[in-house]
Amino acid sequence: MYEPTFKNLVGETIFNKIKLIIKLGNQAVHSTRAITLNDAIFTVKELFHVTYWLAHTYGRNARPEPNLSFNLEAIPLTVTVPKQTIEQLQRLEKQLQERDEKLLTLLKNKNDLDEELKRLRVEIAQVKESNNSRIDTHDYSEAETRNFLIDGLLKEVGWRLEQPRDREFEVLGMPNTEGTGYVDYVLWGDDGKPLGIVEAKRTTIDPRTGQQQAKLYADCLEAQFNQRPVIFYSNGYEHWIWDDVNYPPRQVQGFYKKDELELLIQRRTTRKDLATASINTSTVERYYQLRAIRSITEAFETHKERKALAVMATGAGKTRTAVALVNLLLDCNWVKRVLFLADRRSLVGQAAIPFG
Repeated sequence: MYEPTFKNLVGETIFNKIKLIIKLGNQAVHSTRAITLNDAIFTVKELFHVTYWLAHTYGRNARPEPNLSFNLEAIPLTVTVPKQTIEQLQRLEKQLQERDEKLLTLLKNKNDLDEELKRLRVEIAQVKESNNSRIDTHDYSEAETRNFLIDGLLKEVGWRLEQPRDREFEVLGMPNTEGTGYVDYVLWGDDGKPLGIVEAKRTTIDPRTGQQQAKLYADCLEAQFNQRPVIFYSNGYEHWIWDDVNYPPRQVQGFYKKDELELLIQRRTTRKDLATASINTSTVERYYQLRAIRSITEAFETHKERKALAVMATGAGKTRTAVALVNLLLDCNWVKRVLFLADRRSLVGQAAIPFG
């Protein structure tokens, strides 16, 4: 399905629905977590939209009505799976064998197969051109798809979304004529204060278009609860985090857990000033090592950078510089855990001594 021509053919809306169907199908087959009734119904609803598009685009005779919508009542509440008799299974096996033999016959006669494929391609192209002349006014429920995706991702990391205040939370003080707004999602702490918000955009829209709107919501919540939430904006497939007190926005793979957001907000007040903190001179004492550490901490603290690169000659003490930097960040409560990587085991062993 990720083949470029297929993705371009179906378009973003249908492609996103197919991805969601596959994801939920894989969960049903491979996960130990039970599939809820709502998840099952939503998957069938997404499949309805995909098949509607298929019938509208490639239907040869009967085509779906423009106002056709998903009918929940058409899904039977209980389904009895009939037992297959030996005769039925044998008849099915015979039908499959006949189809296989027909296909093999076509494959053996390559010229006939090529001609058949050419004919079908022309026929399909004509059908598609004819059908595309009819405007597709079907409601593909993009907002529902996006909300379902975001709901699932939030629930995966522990946000239950069971309270009315979790969605469409009303805030006052917005710069519009009414002065009110509705936050798509608010992620609450145990103390009743907002830890995070999620601004949801359409699946086909860049989520970064919601950045300013999310900031305004965060302003309103901060004024009401005296705590600024961490900002997320997402279209269900791309997710951005913006802790605008400390760092610029960056793309992430998903949403944060409650304890992770609590730690981010807690560090706003508990982490110490890096510029005035003492560097462990028993680990590093050379002036250029001290200068490198101060330059890196300045990039983190003053310029709000999240990455830094220190380049030193062999034997200049890069490992000891890294050890002293890590020690400083830990002492000032800027980090809790540190991952140290090296391209050879011997280097890891060398680093273990000063780290110890």
